[in-house]
Amino acid sequence: MKTRDVRRCSYGLIIVALLSLPTLPSRAEDSPGKDYMVAMRDGIKLATTVYAPDGGDKLPVIIMRTPYNKDGAKGAGKDYNKHGYVLVAQDCRGRFKSEGEYVPFRTDAEDGYDAIEWCAAQEWSNGKVGITGGSALGITSNLAATAAPPHLVAAYVVVAPSSWRRQTFWMGGLLRKEMIDGWMEAQKSTPVRKEWTAKPINDPYFDWMDIDRKHDKIQIPMYNVAGWFDIFLQGGLDNFTGLQDHGGGNAKGNQKIIIGALGHGPLNSRFQKYPNKGDDTRGNDQWRWFDHWLKGAENGIMDEPPIRYFLMGDAENPNGEGNKWMTAKSWPPAAKTTSYYLAADGSLVTEAPKGDDESVSKYAYDPKNPVKTFGGQNLGLPKGPMDQSGIKDRADYFRFSTPPLDQSVTVIGPLKVELFVETDAPDTDFIAKLVDVYPDGYEALIADGGLKLRYREGLDKEVMMTPGKIEKISLDLWSTAQVFNKGHRIPVHVTSSNDPRFDPNPNTGHPLRADDETRIANNAFHHDKQHPSRILLPVVIPW
Repeated sequence: MKTRDVRRCSYGLIIVALLSLPTLPSRAEDSPGKDYMVAMRDGIKLATTVYAPDGGDKLPVIIMRTPYNKDGAKGAGKDYNKHGYVLVAQDCRGRFKSEGEYVPFRTDAEDGYDAIEWCAAQEWSNGKVGITGGSALGITSNLAATAAPPHLVAAYVVVAPSSWRRQTFWMGGLLRKEMIDGWMEAQKSTPVRKEWTAKPINDPYFDWMDIDRKHDKIQIPMYNVAGWFDIFLQGGLDNFTGLQDHGGGNAKGNQKIIIGALGHGPLNSRFQKYPNKGDDTRGNDQWRWFDHWLKGAENGIMDEPPIRYFLMGDAENPNGEGNKWMTAKSWPPAAKTTSYYLAADGSLVTEAPKGDDESVSKYAYDPKNPVKTFGGQNLGLPKGPMDQSGIKDRADYFRFSTPPLDQSVTVIGPLKVELFVETDAPDTDFIAKLVDVYPDGYEALIADGGLKLRYREGLDKEVMMTPGKIEKISLDLWSTAQVFNKGHRIPVHVTSSNDPRFDPNPNTGHPLRADDETRIANNAFHHDKQHPSRILLPVVIPW
């Protein structure tokens, strides 16, 4: 099998796996369904299958809208019927049996609205509709909610983003190469991907895909499911907090989220799972959620804390600190923002640099020889807390580390890295990683992120670098909940590439993928008294 065929097969397996998330319980037998071609407002008809129980009762409806073939829901119909719901599965526009042109997610707000209102008007419906789905199905659910269909009552969304610009297509202005290229190729949308990559990040075209711009438009309670190593981790957190505080109608104050130690598919590290069912986000909450909001059941789900998250620890020590489920009333939990400074000797310390001596790490970054990806929040690549020691010593990769900890350090919340950088190129990238080093030397990746320097003043404008000028930048590593156990070490790794997780910067300053030209960038980051580069960790102090 050729390499490209292996990659395509990998994405196909991921798509199939996502159809077994909590939204689509697996059953041995298929459910009989009735097929419709449902007209949208512009006359395009979408293939839709309805799984309704016998008896003719009017029931609440749960719909899922998918680009992955609605027939994948056949095994779920009886489960939904058993719980007292009609299940409706619909192919997105231009996919499988649906009419129209397929442009990923472009019309899913309008089409979602029309499909939901169609469901509410049918003879088997009592007029109350919920929506559900994971990954791409979560995106279609969120987009439908932004259109505020009058009969949409609640949603249960599994691993979905809140921003196309900051989480899905790009992260810190870096193109998410392995995810976007592979997924859009698998969806036969390579021409669309080329069109989108040619647009600047701040192009108003992408406004329709930024859910967080429309939190006040969403009117419903939503239950988000997220994973610490998932490709859309921050999206679930941002949608929860944004809707909890700024949602419209019944959304404000009625959100819930659960975050587990899981990725977008099985973890690929020395340890496949965390102890104490750290990856178990399924439970019975989907049914309790919909029963409460669509049937009025007083089942206590809204009396429980709105946030449930798994606090990770040493994944190979069930008795170590961490590795337990926690709850919270708001996100992030109370913590002390603690600076860990990059020191000249390669250490990571809590005392700011002193003295007037210059301290700087210099290196040449060649986009034709990028640092390779080992784990993280990937889609088609191996994912999770993989060993970074696979990245051998190289001149463009720097490790800064604490000594072995004499007591555990608990970190819960957002992660930021501040660097004082310079380059002789008009544009380049900086990337940082937070790592948990085990006593035997295993370098488990906890979180990473980067920044394309032309976006250091914000994604709304491009500002090229001045050669030799030192500038302060901030890298967003998203969030975590991690106990660095006693005897472990906390390192920060700094470099300028992570391929193919991110598209290597050619260092030319040209528009993204406009040509094949590259150049070597002579990069540097400073870590002295005048330039205190650091990671900011939200340390939770026991009280």
